Amino acid sequence: MRHEALSSAVSALGRRRLVMAVPLLGGLAWAWSGRAAALVAAPSTVQGVVLRDRQTLLGTAVDIVVQGPDTALLRQAVDQAFARMQALQALLSRFEPHSAVRRIGDAAGVRAVPVPPVVMAVLQEAQRVSAATGGAFDATVGGLKAWHFGAGEQRMPDAREVARQLQYVNAGALVLDARAGTAFLQRPGMALDLGGIAKLPILEAGMQVLQAHGIENAMVNGGGDVLVQGQLQGRPWRVGLRDPRAPSQLLGAVALPGPAVVASSGDYERCFMHAGQRQHHVLDPHTGWPTQGVHGVSLVARSVAEVNGLGTAMMVRGPEAGRALAEQTPGLAVLMARSDGSIWQSAAMQRRLVSV
Repeated sequence: MRHEALSSAVSALGRRRLVMAVPLLGGLAWAWSGRAAALVAAPSTVQGVVLRDRQTLLGTAVDIVVQGPDTALLRQAVDQAFARMQALQALLSRFEPHSAVRRIGDAAGVRAVPVPPVVMAVLQEAQRVSAATGGAFDATVGGLKAWHFGAGEQRMPDAREVARQLQYVNAGALVLDARAGTAFLQRPGMALDLGGIAKLPILEAGMQVLQAHGIENAMVNGGGDVLVQGQLQGRPWRVGLRDPRAPSQLLGAVALPGPAVVASSGDYERCFMHAGQRQHHVLDPHTGWPTQGVHGVSLVARSVAEVNGLGTAMMVRGPEAGRALAEQTPGLAVLMARSDGSIWQSAAMQRRLVSV
């Protein structure tokens, strides 16, 4: 019965969207109504009420699971956590017409744009990760505007378009003035894409709202990026890692005594097939084309800062260089699925990943 329930949960998630990491909630049914936001409270136990909610954010389904003694407090905290994440999305998404990110792009080559402190912090993190990964992560890939991966608007540019737009990709041309609180892209036509660096901080901000309400046991899951705090019904949170060679199955699960984070990147998130090849949204800033060699990466750590942007950088660097990049951080748990179907795990991941 337990195996059937697990398989059903994995299959249901797979139908919605293929993700590398799948939260496993034990005896709690991983089921949701068709409404955009459906609060469900499980019966009270010795550990308290378990409340679950889902909303669409960041281009995916974002789930919150919380546990505590007061249902009304849990509902208020969850509502405010989603409100905070929605507010940050409005600032950091390049798809929001009035976001700070869009304003920076609109003023590229013309003037510096004042940005709120939270946006400055994400931009500074983007610069830090770019430097640490030798440019493998680059937030200015937003300049590759000819690519479209959204549902119903997929478009693959020709080689001439990609070559022309590569001139707009240059991490060094993002100038930040922390004292003045401004950001400036030096060349007209440049644009930012913070999708690979802003998602985890946004989810983390939601978790911080829950903590501010005194909630000690919580999970925030955004399309396979999972943050946890405390426990669930007296046990560590568990997250299953999908086998990319057999998407309906799991390679295993990791137990996560909070605080902890599972970060996932892959060519399965926003993609389409063209001439028999998968074209996906993780673009190599050096070539302008989708990365090759790595199908997906899952990272497990205690904090967002340890892993933010790293999965994208590993995909850009490729299997061997990506592995070397992972090994620069001793103790980091990494699972890398190569495009040839092989799997590599760091020593820390081998210790943590157990069969289910």
